Amino acid sequence: MSTREAQARVAATSFLALFAIVGLALYGLPFFYDFMVRDFGWSRAQVTSGNAISKLLVGPLFGFVAGWLVDRFGPRRLMVAGILMAGIALVGLGMIHTLAGFYLFYLFNALGNVCGGPLPNQVLLSRWFTAARGRAMGFAYLGIGLGGALVPMLAVWLIERVGWQGALQVLGALIIVVALPLALVVKESPDGSAGRTPSPEPPAPNPLGPVFRTPAFYLLLLGSMCSIAAVGGTNQHLKLFLSLDHGYSQAGAAQIASLVLASSLVGRLGAGWLADRFAKKYVMLLIYLLVVSAIPLLLLTGARGTIYLFAVVFGLGLGGEYMVIPLMAGELFGVRVLGRTMGVVLTGDGIAEAVAPWVVGRMHDASGSYTNGFLALIGCALTGAIAVALLPRASSPPIPLSVPERGDAARVRP
Repeated sequence: MSTREAQARVAATSFLALFAIVGLALYGLPFFYDFMVRDFGWSRAQVTSGNAISKLLVGPLFGFVAGWLVDRFGPRRLMVAGILMAGIALVGLGMIHTLAGFYLFYLFNALGNVCGGPLPNQVLLSRWFTAARGRAMGFAYLGIGLGGALVPMLAVWLIERVGWQGALQVLGALIIVVALPLALVVKESPDGSAGRTPSPEPPAPNPLGPVFRTPAFYLLLLGSMCSIAAVGGTNQHLKLFLSLDHGYSQAGAAQIASLVLASSLVGRLGAGWLADRFAKKYVMLLIYLLVVSAIPLLLLTGARGTIYLFAVVFGLGLGGEYMVIPLMAGELFGVRVLGRTMGVVLTGDGIAEAVAPWVVGRMHDASGSYTNGFLALIGCALTGAIAVALLPRASSPPIPLSVPERGDAARVRP
């Protein structure tokens, strides 16, 4: 198999994995929250607490470990485990009637996302692509947008035939059928090794030390956490906001949700194209400003057509959100530690994405309105944009990971 063919298979593997684990599972589950509120009598804080509790447990415990496992053993095994857990999670959530069962299978969903979602796919793509890395990630991340755009319409069709819990079970089986076959056979790196990217020298005892000592890491972490919190808090409540607060039909709410994710397809391609041509800092800032400008439109839903403008602008920001973070991290710190660096960043992002929807739900339960919650999300998104604006523009090689021997300075660059 030629290198080009192998790269095409790698891109297809990541596309299908992200389509299933993030597109169908992560973006599909909030579409069912209003059924849980109606049928089980749960509050909005409760239906978003499954996401919060599972990610708060899984993120700190497994996020960094998952990054270490990817760097040490390669992404393929972790991806396979993640795909299976994500499928089992949706099947289980389609069978529960209690909060205990809800929390148990949401835990599987969070594990599936950590093990089979963005982290291993970012590392897999970074090993296979160099100059075209932004475009490769843009294509793979189209899977998220396509899966997220299809799942509301597919869910409406399934709900009409097998009920909302049956629909969840079908979606869980679909995750495994779609994503597992290619993940089982994908080649993990061009040289065939499953471990770390080879280098002439052994790694330094503490290779992440220089990363943790630079302010850029903490600005990247803060910026990504704040913007992810704003995106997650908005997305997790969108169907509840439309269906329960504004009386949208299932088909009408599905149309808005699909427009958000369809717009994200353009956002992902555009962000990848821009990241290959312009400083990634400014591409990241543009994406974050789109998120900042979109959320206020939800406070103006009385104006005709505003909800559609929100869907397009928010979708464009959502599309580039997750993709641009590893590109920025790779430019700042190098590919050799990308798995471990992103393991830490994604742990923080997971905590932010978990807490924000739960806090917004509590605010709604207390006031009966989303106004205070959405204002909090706008402030959070603006903070993230400011942190990104303060990032350095990476015009020099990534920071070295070990001290070079005399005369060997050229060998330590990642």
